[in-house]
Amino acid sequence: MKEYKVEVLGVKESEARMNALAREGWRVVATSPNIAVGHGVVVTFEREKDF
Repeated sequence: MKEYKVEVLGVKESEARMNALAREGWRVVATSPNIAVGHGVVVTFEREKDF
């Protein structure tokens, strides 16, 4: 089973946050610009969930 997480990130913080989550086993499955605010990105992550 997969677990998903969506985060809204600023451009400057996005690389560090994505790398931190990657170390926890999260991978980026989608990115899109944050058009509601006019800057930044909305990132969707997924990882395998062990039960």
